[in-house]
Amino acid sequence: MSDGLAFLPLLLPLAAVLITPLFGVLKLHKYAHVPALVGFGSAAIVALMMLWLTANSSAPHPTYSTSTITWFSAGLVSAEFSFTIDPLACVMLSTVTFIATWIVMFSAGYMDGDAGYVRFFTVMSLFVFSMCLLVLANNFLLLVAGWEGVGLCSYLLVGYYYAKPSAAAAARKAFLVTRLGDAGMLLGIFLLWTAGGYHLSFDALFEHLRDHPPPAGTMTAACLLLVCGAVGKSAQLPLYVWLPDAMEGPTPVSALIHAATMVTAGVYLLARCAPIFVMSPTAQIVVSLIGGLTATLAAFIALTQNDLKRVLAYSTVSQLGYMFMALGCSGAITPAIAVAAAIFHLFTHAFFKALLFLSSGSVMHAMGGVIDMRKFGGLRRIMPITHIGFLCGAVALAGLPVFSGFWSKDQILDSLFEATETGPQYSSLYGLVFLLGMLTVLLTAFYTFRAYFLTFWGETHVPPEAEHHAHESPSVMTVPLMVLSFGAVFGGLIVDPLTGGAFSHFLSRTPGLEEANSIFSQQTHLQVVEHPHFNIWLAGAGIVLAFSGVAAAWLLYRRGTEPAVPRELVGLHGLSQNKVYVDEIYTGTIVKPAEILATGSR
Repeated sequence: MSDGLAFLPLLLPLAAVLITPLFGVLKLHKYAHVPALVGFGSAAIVALMMLWLTANSSAPHPTYSTSTITWFSAGLVSAEFSFTIDPLACVMLSTVTFIATWIVMFSAGYMDGDAGYVRFFTVMSLFVFSMCLLVLANNFLLLVAGWEGVGLCSYLLVGYYYAKPSAAAAARKAFLVTRLGDAGMLLGIFLLWTAGGYHLSFDALFEHLRDHPPPAGTMTAACLLLVCGAVGKSAQLPLYVWLPDAMEGPTPVSALIHAATMVTAGVYLLARCAPIFVMSPTAQIVVSLIGGLTATLAAFIALTQNDLKRVLAYSTVSQLGYMFMALGCSGAITPAIAVAAAIFHLFTHAFFKALLFLSSGSVMHAMGGVIDMRKFGGLRRIMPITHIGFLCGAVALAGLPVFSGFWSKDQILDSLFEATETGPQYSSLYGLVFLLGMLTVLLTAFYTFRAYFLTFWGETHVPPEAEHHAHESPSVMTVPLMVLSFGAVFGGLIVDPLTGGAFSHFLSRTPGLEEANSIFSQQTHLQVVEHPHFNIWLAGAGIVLAFSGVAAAWLLYRRGTEPAVPRELVGLHGLSQNKVYVDEIYTGTIVKPAEILATGSR
């Protein structure tokens, strides 16, 4: 593999960033999506080629590093500009660029006629470039550059309608909340740098920490500080509150943030740093507990939301919690298996969540900008393609067999179940996380199909804003729905079960994960497992829970209307609908006191 091929997935989106503004200068605004579409599509092809070359390599640990360029050097700090292509990077890069390509195609129709058309696609291109930089980086400083780039772009895109006060406030909230997590991550990197022989490259740092392990307290502190950054970017407790408000941006932005860029960065960071986290069982269980609590809380809030996009936003928070649950098992089961389960779910989630958000965007486009499910219904008769697309995403999200979400969710639950049996220190806590994961299966199926029935079933009615133009979206928007529908339905089945676990085996060939396996074996004296196994009883329990949630939603919402809330459930219903008052608690305990301290007035 040549340097040129390795740099292309980064250079192609960067070229789109530089070229797109020229379309504004040349008065070719309506073609401003072309550089992004060509750049992302070409980058996806190159990424898939790299994936194929890596997967077919005869080397036990297929890795390619580009030539090293010194970025800057000062004292003990030496920052290098070079990239590493390995199985983990290839999977992430292929997912990001492929999903982004179809989101851009959809955006060309959704944003048609918008005054900021050129600006929108310029920032979208910068977003994907930053994410690719983050994924390809082989050292912490280069990763931070990409990390802060996606943070900047999320601010610009969430606040795209900057003249709208709620959009500007949501952008500030996203930027400031994630900054809290980033501050912790930077401290964690500094602590690792000092404890790891002043190395910043992943390979050198991991090797030094393996050969010269620092005190357990130092490792735990460094890991937990890295978790702060992951919690902020991937919207986990207690920093998840920015993501639901990010719905103020255009719907394709939501699809990009939720499926391919911003929120997957935290999951990728923890996966990349598996050799570090395996040295701290305490940090591992913290990650798993954060994931379990976040998944259940977000699913509970999603049960009663009336904004279709907000339901999907809380769903993303919840599904990211599943990924954190798996990542936190690396201290109790084979790390490569735990990480593979998380990345497998990241992969399937990218397809069905992009599909669901774009389908909701199609609905919003047809309904004159209205997205409140109480104001429309029976849309399957008006928008048949969008209806099928949303349904494909819904069955995958709900984890119904044999759709993609079923396979990846099952691997995570199986990892948690194994951790309850083999976890040397925290088996009971892993048991709690496992129960939270199972409960979330039920809640997820219920809120997903509640949204589906309220939107597409019942009597056909549309809001006044769409009374004379309710229609199916144009082909530039429906073609991406068809492609993503195929991935949501068959992606999980094709990638892992039908290949006999080839996905997990491929990821386990990542050198960092092999290193984590070795450390795990030395510390726990447990056997390293080569492949995840399918627990038919556990899968059966998950199927029962998922179908129970769908059945409950069908009984209550099949007529497309919201039934009266029983008196016994009014309190819980209000708690869910008001989002457990987390924003109000933060405002009263943190925001207002900070404002008083800063301004000296109430």
